[in-house]
Amino acid sequence: MNVVVVESPAKAKTINKYLGSGYKVLASFGHVRDLPAKDGSVLPDQDFEMLWEVDGASAKRMKDIADAVKSSDGLFLATDPDREGEAISWHVLDMLNKKKVLGGKTVKRVVFNAITKKAVLDAMAEPRDIDVPLVDAYLARRALDYLVGFNLSPVLWRKLPGARSAGRVQSVALRLVCDRESEIERFISEEYWNISALLKTPRGDEFEARLVAADGKRLQARSIGNGEEAGRLKALLDGASYVVDSVEAKPVKRNPSPPFTTSTLQQAASSKLGFSASRTMQVAQKLYEGVDIGGETVGLITYMRTDGVQMAPEAIDAARAAILDQFGGRYVPDKARFYSTKAKNAQEAHEAIRPTDFNRSPDQVRKYLDADQIRLYDLIWKRGIASQMASAEIERTTAEITAENKGQTAGLRAVGSVIRFDGFIAAYTDQKEDGEQSDDNDDEDGRLPEINARENLAKQKINSTQHFTEPPPRYSEASLIKKMEELGIGRPSTYAATLATLRDREYVTIDKRKLIPHSKGRLVTAFLESFFTKYVEYDFTADLEEKLDRISAGELNWKQVLRDFWQDFFSQIEDTKELRVTNVLDSLNESLAPLVFPKREDGSDPRICQVCGTGNLSLKLGKYGAFVGCSNYPECNYTRQLSSENNGEGEGTALNEPKNLGTDPTTGEELTLRSGRFGPYIQRGDGKDAKRSSLPKGWKPEDIDYEKAMALISLPRDIGKHPETGKMISSGIGRYGPFLLHDGSYANLETVEDVFSVGLNRAVTVIAEKASKGPGGRTRGTPAALKELGDHPDGGPITVRDGKYGPYVNWGKVNATLPKGKDPQAITVEEALELITAKAGKAPAAKGKAKAKTAAAEGKATKTAAKPKAAAKPKAAAKPKAAAKTTKAKAPAKPKKS
Repeated sequence: MNVVVVESPAKAKTINKYLGSGYKVLASFGHVRDLPAKDGSVLPDQDFEMLWEVDGASAKRMKDIADAVKSSDGLFLATDPDREGEAISWHVLDMLNKKKVLGGKTVKRVVFNAITKKAVLDAMAEPRDIDVPLVDAYLARRALDYLVGFNLSPVLWRKLPGARSAGRVQSVALRLVCDRESEIERFISEEYWNISALLKTPRGDEFEARLVAADGKRLQARSIGNGEEAGRLKALLDGASYVVDSVEAKPVKRNPSPPFTTSTLQQAASSKLGFSASRTMQVAQKLYEGVDIGGETVGLITYMRTDGVQMAPEAIDAARAAILDQFGGRYVPDKARFYSTKAKNAQEAHEAIRPTDFNRSPDQVRKYLDADQIRLYDLIWKRGIASQMASAEIERTTAEITAENKGQTAGLRAVGSVIRFDGFIAAYTDQKEDGEQSDDNDDEDGRLPEINARENLAKQKINSTQHFTEPPPRYSEASLIKKMEELGIGRPSTYAATLATLRDREYVTIDKRKLIPHSKGRLVTAFLESFFTKYVEYDFTADLEEKLDRISAGELNWKQVLRDFWQDFFSQIEDTKELRVTNVLDSLNESLAPLVFPKREDGSDPRICQVCGTGNLSLKLGKYGAFVGCSNYPECNYTRQLSSENNGEGEGTALNEPKNLGTDPTTGEELTLRSGRFGPYIQRGDGKDAKRSSLPKGWKPEDIDYEKAMALISLPRDIGKHPETGKMISSGIGRYGPFLLHDGSYANLETVEDVFSVGLNRAVTVIAEKASKGPGGRTRGTPAALKELGDHPDGGPITVRDGKYGPYVNWGKVNATLPKGKDPQAITVEEALELITAKAGKAPAAKGKAKAKTAAAEGKATKTAAKPKAAAKPKAAAKPKAAAKTTKAKAPAKPKKS
């Protein structure tokens, strides 16, 4: 009997069926060990020795694997066919060697690009040894990410309170988003005019032609810069006669795009399906690992983390056969198509993403897949099969026309196209991906009527339209991934994780699918650009990625790459010890001037305090981040929240504060409207014991009067006693919005206004409805399951529930909170198992053994990052010496290197 180790339990179950009784397939559940999120996990002074940690759940998995290996004939390591998969196999082998259970048994590495019976059996027939250079590249990347994250993040905590973390790739991706925002702020819109003529042929057919030349000069895009010039040209065309100079019909071929890579799949799924990058990868993972098709688990697509654009020869043959069968012989080109990538530093180590069987059309598998799975599979199948289809044949017609008016001439052009043969378009239609700029001729796809040279045309109408140039669009997830790929930043396995980190750190927000940098994200970027310039440069990051690729190819020594990096990086970290906060603030005031000092409508100096009129406004750093304050403090207590939402909106939440609204008749204290670093609020009285209440979302400071202020400061509001329990029902506004409270149980209200207007009868009804639903009702007992995911490999059901602090995954006594923003209905069993494994591996905090599993860099959440308040504690900033010696801590034990 042979033992086979894979990553996920879903794969283990499927592959065990393929291999039969002579094999036992076990899952590692991803990585079995990692660098602990604490000082001294990577030791530069000891030639970058790395100290690994195994959590409780992984230790149990490894015990099961070790026990199985003891009584086996051999071991096959069959983790994913990429760098991370190679690393997991290396970790498993290293731990088994330390347990001394191999005893001379045969150990082989196998990789398969698709989970089909043929792919698995073919891989088992051609095993190999572990790819040491690929493991070295993993170790170098892991060490680099750790060294950057665990040395740079403490600098941020000390010099820029409120910042959570920095990372080698994460910070560069954030810089892209922030640089684009700065471009938008600096952009100055320019006026331009487009002029066209609606003309009629002698046969009565109408068409439109654009003005392209005047006064003997060719007109470039946006050449007509004002209404006066546009009026003159319009008058010329209004009184002109028109004749066709030439008509040229030219055949054009349009070729298909290659099959999907990780990047292009994420871009297309965003544009066509509205999927986020992480959602795309979740669905693709399921399609890769397999779904039940008529009683058999079948992998539907090849491995989905790749930058290769080529398909295997047998897949090309299968695609051509499917095209012949489903579209006809004309759609099969004479020769197979071969592609090469244009992406910087692409390795093309694996196939492109394609269906495992082109004969398995979307219609055939539709009934076996959920809505998201069939939509993504349909996209992959169509793009894959289109990549081997014949070119589309298009006839492009261009008519050149002369307008003459009293000796003055102008040139117009009409362009149209018609598809003579659809070719690959019959399967897949390309479109502009999210964030791409439009081409000037994108609208010229219509068909022109019959137009002949030298014939006269009749003018119907002259159109003159005013336009203004627009700033570059904000990045979407798709367009940011595309830009990162173009620059050579990150790799297929890192894109989704990097974006998730930026969201989780609240460095960016997403509005209408566009990435908007939060003020704290812009502060971090500005700080790094000022004091760690080299490490957020695009070329430097891309060059480091290239070195990692060369390590994986066996061309560079991974330790030497780390030595070269660490020498300069550590020196720069040391230099920041003498950096004063005033120096930081001065630098940020200048680099973030449009954000910190937005222009005022009255044209006054935005850097002068508008309350006292003499103080200078500047960034200030508080315990929870940055805000804008007056230099005359404490005489002038003006403060303003620093927020990207205020860009171009003047002072935003600025107030001539405190604004007196009246007196509370009960307490006799004054009600005032004020502005703090967290926004506008109502305050009753003075001193530290004064009651305060923030304005609810949607309430504007200028709309606040005495009545609204009294209503807000008087919350919670007693509505009346419940007719059954006799206990008071009250309403209020909390962290999660407006609510009702009765006997310790909460019920949500729909709007803030309901808090002040809801009556007793309606309140009783809302509470009863909430109690009857179970989940989220905040009632006694265990909440009912929102979703059942199936049984855990160790027995017992896995469910998704809604608790007091949001949705969570439950297995037995283990409750694991879902990541922020995660749709509880979209959680998969694999994701749930990962959350449960991570949660179960943490010892009780009361015993002082709470552990964080991963480190600070490229999209990998840290315990510190997961708890921003802890990261911002003065205690963390009060230990600069310890932070500066992050990598010098001595470890209690040194595991032997494999």
